[in-house]
Amino acid sequence: MPSTVQDSADYTTDDARWRAVQARDRDAARHFVYAVRTTGVYCHPGSPARLPKRENVEFFDSPAAAEAAGYRANRRSKGDRTDPAIGRAALVAQACRRIEASETEPSLDELATQARMSPFHFHRVFKAETGLTPKAYASAHRARKLRQKLGAADVSVTEAIYDAGFGSNSRFYEASDRLLGMRARDYRAGGAGMTIRFAVGQCSLGAILVAQSQRGICAILLDDDPDALIRELEDQFPKAQLIGGDAKFERLVAEVVGFIESPSIGLNLPLDVRGTAFQERVWQALLEIPPGTTASYADVAQRIGAPKAVRAVAQACGANRVAVAIPCHRVVRRDGDISGYRWGLERKRELLRREAES
Repeated sequence: MPSTVQDSADYTTDDARWRAVQARDRDAARHFVYAVRTTGVYCHPGSPARLPKRENVEFFDSPAAAEAAGYRANRRSKGDRTDPAIGRAALVAQACRRIEASETEPSLDELATQARMSPFHFHRVFKAETGLTPKAYASAHRARKLRQKLGAADVSVTEAIYDAGFGSNSRFYEASDRLLGMRARDYRAGGAGMTIRFAVGQCSLGAILVAQSQRGICAILLDDDPDALIRELEDQFPKAQLIGGDAKFERLVAEVVGFIESPSIGLNLPLDVRGTAFQERVWQALLEIPPGTTASYADVAQRIGAPKAVRAVAQACGANRVAVAIPCHRVVRRDGDISGYRWGLERKRELLRREAES
């Protein structure tokens, strides 16, 4: 009987990988895993799990890559739990839990010792799994925890500062502007104390809203309904002072509209964008994609040094609130297909068409 096991070179195409899955080729587990979109789990090719439909399957080079894309292991399969790569993912997850539970940020040496790795190797593995360095992950977690604490009415600002892991008020205030984009009391107050100027206009893509804080452009929104744009801005900054723009500000809106209509004129605006450390790395990478060209989500993940974090890159693109100025419309699927645009696929397709013709 001929063997169903293929040479490693035969696992380089999706068709070959699917044949290995159909054959339940256990040797192929050294080369790739498959994930099922409808269930959110991934399995090894030799898994006894029921075969999914081909259109619901995507392939990854390792379990770590599948987990970085948002999938979880198929816990009913022993082989899926004991793979060495999953062991590395579990070690990184353990390190993340330690960072999140610690009152003071653990050192790289402490985390590496716990994972039984050298600091250099642990740093590399951690970044490959999460898309962030351990230090950046700790900062992002602390910022997220601080936002949650500031959102609780029964916790004082001082208590929130200490609960988020800052040993003193002075250490917090040195970092607060970077973490929150505003003072802690202003953040707690939903942007109270902030002044945001905005104006709504029309362009060939529908209604457009441009908003600017003291720092720079904080929102460029698109919709068919102008009122919906204003409501979205109010939801983002419920207690900020929103002021309709004057004639000078409306010229800024005209500049954005002009760029949408004729991308060849370019757009260079000061931006006030706030996100996690990972999101900001993605957004910076988007700014480096030249007009008239596109990049895949995998390309962007590669550029920021997190090649396995493709799903997280897509999520960061979706979190962008500054249309066209941060050109998330230039990111497409690996096969070139257009997908994933919070302001509508037709707008994305039209923006790309105009840039290609400029």
